[in-house]
Amino acid sequence: MKDEYDSNAVGFPAIREFRELWKYRDLLQLIVSNSIKTRYKRSALGVIWTLLNPLLNTLVLTVAFSQILRFQIKNYSIYILVGLIFWNFFAQTTTHAMNTLIWGSSLLKRIYVPRTIFSVSVVGNGLINYFLALIPLALIMLVLRHPFTRSLLLIPFAVLLTAMFILGFTLLVSTLAVFFVDVVEMFSILLSAWFYLTPIIYPVSIIPEQFVRIVKLNPLYYFLELYHSIIYRGELPSINTIIVATLISVFTLGIGWWLFAKRADEFAYRI
Repeated sequence: MKDEYDSNAVGFPAIREFRELWKYRDLLQLIVSNSIKTRYKRSALGVIWTLLNPLLNTLVLTVAFSQILRFQIKNYSIYILVGLIFWNFFAQTTTHAMNTLIWGSSLLKRIYVPRTIFSVSVVGNGLINYFLALIPLALIMLVLRHPFTRSLLLIPFAVLLTAMFILGFTLLVSTLAVFFVDVVEMFSILLSAWFYLTPIIYPVSIIPEQFVRIVKLNPLYYFLELYHSIIYRGELPSINTIIVATLISVFTLGIGWWLFAKRADEFAYRI
């Protein structure tokens, strides 16, 4: 009798976790759907708040930085809103994913579900919020008569790379958070510094030449550059930016998924 190949038998937790997640895709869809409904049901403004929040932040930061610091950037409000929408997608998703995994510890101890389902559902939730946040951006572009170019067709590609990176990064920090509880608090502090180290509210052009290379060590720089090229400048991103962003996404997702899946069986006992 011919032996059949079984990834479970040879011990590939990353492959097994992917297969299990696919089996539970209906549950995944339900979790994302319920999360969205619960979030907006509890809010008096509902979806409107998702649209107003980036607009209010943009207004405050535009006044503070464009007038006080005198940044010479055309349509600065668009520049900063592009960055804020991206940043909210990254920061809110990673933070929420860690908390969701910890909150879901009681469920892990009672029934079996793929451990990655928590992080994947949070990223799915973040994707929906991201596309909703593009609505106020489009409105501002219309008001300021900012051109809508063909490069906007690349937004789904940029979002895909971003989602891959965020999922991989989320799996990494979530794994660390399970074994080291202080990671949650430390990550909140790190996010505050990371925000200002990423050219979201200021242009790279104001950074002294000797420090530009340091800024480019920040992985978020390349994803932000994708959005600035596609939306703000209305042009195709450079080949270098696309290649680096793609490599970072694939590498981070691969490492994050592998480490998370490898340690997933221990989560119920650690949380």
